[in-house]
Amino acid sequence: MKLTVKDIHGNAAGELEVGFALLDSGKGTQAVHDAVVAYQANQRMGTACTKTMGEVTGSGKKPWRQKGTGRARAGSFRSPLWRGGGVVFGPKPRDFGKKVTKGTRKLALRKALSERLRAGDVLLVEDLPLTAPKTREFVALLRALEVDGTLLVVHAGTSPNLNLAARNVPDVELTSGTELNTYQVLRHDKLLFTRPAFAQVEARLK
Repeated sequence: MKLTVKDIHGNAAGELEVGFALLDSGKGTQAVHDAVVAYQANQRMGTACTKTMGEVTGSGKKPWRQKGTGRARAGSFRSPLWRGGGVVFGPKPRDFGKKVTKGTRKLALRKALSERLRAGDVLLVEDLPLTAPKTREFVALLRALEVDGTLLVVHAGTSPNLNLAARNVPDVELTSGTELNTYQVLRHDKLLFTRPAFAQVEARLK
């Protein structure tokens, strides 16, 4: 499969042959599911915490005598039935993380990219040279490329000007070719790669 490479003005500047074989529609679906579920699970903090009856502040004294008051018997101010008492079976800090094998992650990324390439959602540019960290310059570049909807920009490495220029643009996310994951590929409407970044992804998938 060949991709058209564009310059920063939106004009065709050549073609690039995709360096990995696209997967058939029936293969890799389960790997994509596993990778996305694991990614979302690993984003969870797992810090929710409630206090049990033994952890809340309160005296161990019996509120009132057992019999003769006409009220229900009570043995503790920290009872879960009382306001300010402990919580029964409440959440405690835990790790929600899931592990996925390297082969599964690789298969999932290859499958996701294959589908996005077939759908025509991948754009390729030679580079994203910004002379200054100006959001206006970055927006003008996107307008020239006729990009609509949410966008994932994949570049080859550290680019301070690009990071600063893109951070104020809504619905735009930046990542590098070495850090690209399946969830990011599926989440956005369009994917914008620089040629060096696409080469990095191809090297990961070969």
